[in-house]
Amino acid sequence: MYDHLRLKVKDLGASSRFYRAVLEPLGHEGDASGSGFGPPGSPGLWLLENAQEARGGTHVAFRAVDRAAVQRFHAQGLAHGGRDNGAPGPRVGYAPNYYAAFLLDPDGNNVEAVCMEAR
Repeated sequence: MYDHLRLKVKDLGASSRFYRAVLEPLGHEGDASGSGFGPPGSPGLWLLENAQEARGGTHVAFRAVDRAAVQRFHAQGLAHGGRDNGAPGPRVGYAPNYYAAFLLDPDGNNVEAVCMEAR
């Protein structure tokens, strides 16, 4: 549906380290610039350093292949400057097989990993 997303961040270095860590368990990587992230060779999330305009409040959800990847996403985020915004677990109010974890990135954006793996 979309080609790319851009998030304004206060500190590109801190945000780059956070996104590199949380997206690795989901099969994504950072590009050489440290500001583009996505499947190998195809970044779709871009970080733009702009301290005056970085406000947070955006919600971005990333698909995970399984529940273990959701758990690794959450653990990596906590270890790299993220704050817990919902521990890994089922969210049956969303859908019967919805399993997700939520983090606040260094700028206060709500970042989610979700899988719809049947249990």
